[in-house]
Amino acid sequence: MINRNGSAVWKGSIKEGNGVVSTETGTLSNAQYSFSSRFESGTGTNPEELLGAAHAACFSMALSGVLTRGGLIPDTISTTAMVTVENIDGGFKITKVRLSTEGVIPNATDAQFQEAAATAKANCPVSKLFTGAEITLDAKLVSAVGA
Repeated sequence: MINRNGSAVWKGSIKEGNGVVSTETGTLSNAQYSFSSRFESGTGTNPEELLGAAHAACFSMALSGVLTRGGLIPDTISTTAMVTVENIDGGFKITKVRLSTEGVIPNATDAQFQEAAATAKANCPVSKLFTGAEITLDAKLVSAVGA
């Protein structure tokens, strides 16, 4: 079993207040978040971009694992996860996550890359958190066979 900790402190009302988020490793330490950084374009982070970063990281590692087990060692996997939040029936819900990934994988065919990406998407632990959300995947192999 693996346990990891993140923490947050919020002070004040929803619109005028603000908070900080931190991780146990210190990678994030009192990173600011607020109503404006979440719902407008204010300074700081927000839960959705943190979830997007976590999903992109988890998916990239999962894809590397699938490829490696298949005998293909990635040079680079670059992934972005766009998290969509919608107000549905008076409450906010994550409705979509769009994974976009590019891989430089020597000796891989596009078919191998697409199959590995689909497997990684289905088995990434963070993907499994988004129950009820539509997760789409755009996977692009950048290198050619024998590159």
